[in-house]
Amino acid sequence: MKIMRLAISSPPAVRGPRLRFFTFLAILLLRPADGVRAADDLNWPEFRGPRGDGVSVSTGLPLGWSETNGVAWKTPIHGRAWSSPVIWGKQIWLTTATPDGRELSALCVDRDSGRVLMDHKLFEIEKPQYAHPFNSYASPTPAVQEGRVYVTFGSPGTACLDTQTGRVLWERRDIECNHFRGAGSSPILDDGRIYLNFDGSDHQFVLALDQQTGKTLWRTERSIDFKDLGPDGKPQADGDMRKAYATCRIAEFEGVSQLLSEGAKAMYAYDPLNGTELWRVEERSSQAAGTRPVVGLGLVFVPTGWSQGQVLAIHPGHHDEVLDANSREQQSAGQLQIVWKSKKGVPKKPSLIFHDGLLFAIDDNGVATCWDAANGGVLWNERIGGNYSASPLLAEGRLYFFSEEGKTTVVAAGREFSKLEENRLEDGFMASPAVSGRALFLRTKTSLYRIESR
Repeated sequence: MKIMRLAISSPPAVRGPRLRFFTFLAILLLRPADGVRAADDLNWPEFRGPRGDGVSVSTGLPLGWSETNGVAWKTPIHGRAWSSPVIWGKQIWLTTATPDGRELSALCVDRDSGRVLMDHKLFEIEKPQYAHPFNSYASPTPAVQEGRVYVTFGSPGTACLDTQTGRVLWERRDIECNHFRGAGSSPILDDGRIYLNFDGSDHQFVLALDQQTGKTLWRTERSIDFKDLGPDGKPQADGDMRKAYATCRIAEFEGVSQLLSEGAKAMYAYDPLNGTELWRVEERSSQAAGTRPVVGLGLVFVPTGWSQGQVLAIHPGHHDEVLDANSREQQSAGQLQIVWKSKKGVPKKPSLIFHDGLLFAIDDNGVATCWDAANGGVLWNERIGGNYSASPLLAEGRLYFFSEEGKTTVVAAGREFSKLEENRLEDGFMASPAVSGRALFLRTKTSLYRIESR
């Protein structure tokens, strides 16, 4: 399976008519061809959808709903898990775990009826790693393609299942990583490979596995010097500042395919074929990054994580370029450049949305922000209330924000703030949404819903 890549290029600095041209070019490139659009309309194969950016090309999606209106079906899901649903054809796949992390499972639900088709316990864990009460033991989202679904629970286990029978085709239980607060990074698929971030307190690396066999194709260690060793030579705070939960992304810049991967205190780009590090932006004031990068206008947009964090707009660099995002003297290193950065409305867990030259976010405390993606100017910043872990969705010019309390706020994806609707379900959202056809598939803390207009 080959996920659609965005191939966008622009000079490090563009202004005036040239900026308008590159904005127009980026918008054209963000519009998939008819064949891709047809597949994108039905399948939602990995975390944040076909392009990994939370954007859906579906039309006719619902604007308003409640427990008694617009719910085609509601299916209880056992266990405690924050992984998001993924969809291929008429199958929905998701993972779950017992609250104590001793049993890790994968479920398949029928897209049309909500009936549970398969429920397979994949791993039994005698001594689970510690997971923070805010996290779960099944937070990474699966990835699915025709005939196969790939699930991971981080270090406890990764497996590939036949989607027709549920049979385990291969598994890996030998990948060592102390996630310290629980795993969170999801797998992505491209060109016969599975890419995974492992950023724990003890080991920090990126891994490429063969989709057919699960064998390691390459492994690249994070290169940043964390500068956190104590007098005893051991990492301070038991390595707490080294962990991260982000999911990687593939994009093309000036014809070069790059694996964009954020770890603790740095944003990296790698060669997807062999894992060679291409460039790195260090941001030492932040750690525990937990989002998936988005791209547009030839730039990479990414929040840097805890504690305060900031949103960076990065012009990708060339091989061996390294940049300190917080340096007052140096904001560029050859092609690698910090085009702008912002500390206003920065999310820690929800990922960003790029659309039509604008960048949108909902921060963890319920403040939504819109930036001009070219220069970082804040166009609006509005409190909509609630707490947020789920990443937002964009469809038909509308933004959907899903709160931990079960509220969904819908606003216009434009240069001016306009609230369109507010909806509520009985339980809160930790998982991000999925889309297929004219329906939303929403996982709350206890159930999976199909929401659609009647």
